[in-house]
Amino acid sequence: MTVGALLDAGAPAATLIDALETLETGAKFEIEKIRRGGVTASKFRVIVPAEAHAHRHLKHILGMIDKAPITDRAKQNASNVFRRLGDAEARVHGVPVEKVHFHEVGAVDSIADIIGACVALDLLDIGEINTSAINVGSGTVNTEHGMLPVPAPATAALLEGKPIY
Repeated sequence: MTVGALLDAGAPAATLIDALETLETGAKFEIEKIRRGGVTASKFRVIVPAEAHAHRHLKHILGMIDKAPITDRAKQNASNVFRRLGDAEARVHGVPVEKVHFHEVGAVDSIADIIGACVALDLLDIGEINTSAINVGSGTVNTEHGMLPVPAPATAALLEGKPIY
């Protein structure tokens, strides 16, 4: 949704897709205008090949980012996002960050979403993002690690000190 919103804000779709294709994940990308509840928006889809890797370590993702021909600013922002995710996961699981095995976030669609958002923000020359309090939900969710609270522990770690409800 973030990439779709940034496309609607004026990020050039062809430039964004070209950047994502350089990651060599084998994924294909589609942008479709949709209407929900009377509101039109761009839906950004990542179509992942069946044989795509679903799990990666931080160093593999950072390597993908480093060799991508995107701006230094987009590389830095994308790398920072994955480092923060890695640090949060390491804290939650009590392991060094080098041992963190990204599951959902290490999948091709998540990598494309995160790097795509960083590239689009750079294309739009957006240097700062501000937000109101984040609704984190409640309850539990069944995950690969079993039943977890909502927000999940790594999400809660990322949001420490931030306004939430």
